[in-house]
Amino acid sequence: MNFPEEFKKPPLTLGDWIINLIISKIPLVGFIVLIVWAVDKSTEPNKANWAKSELIIRLIGFLIGVIIISIIGIGFFTSFSDQMDW
Repeated sequence: MNFPEEFKKPPLTLGDWIINLIISKIPLVGFIVLIVWAVDKSTEPNKANWAKSELIIRLIGFLIGVIIISIIGIGFFTSFSDQMDW
């Protein structure tokens, strides 16, 4: 039987996953590495899918943070604007 090339590669080891997680948590460098792993065709398919999912989760978290900070900022602005004499 002829298997596709991605099935002929050995799976990532526990040490590989630990290194991947440590690298991905480094600020800015980790984000860039995740983008490279997600779009590079030579990256192992499981690692590429994990990098894509990690980027999506980070984007969702960033958007939720922006929304929460905006709501808090608008609340402070409206409470202080009532006290100001414009």
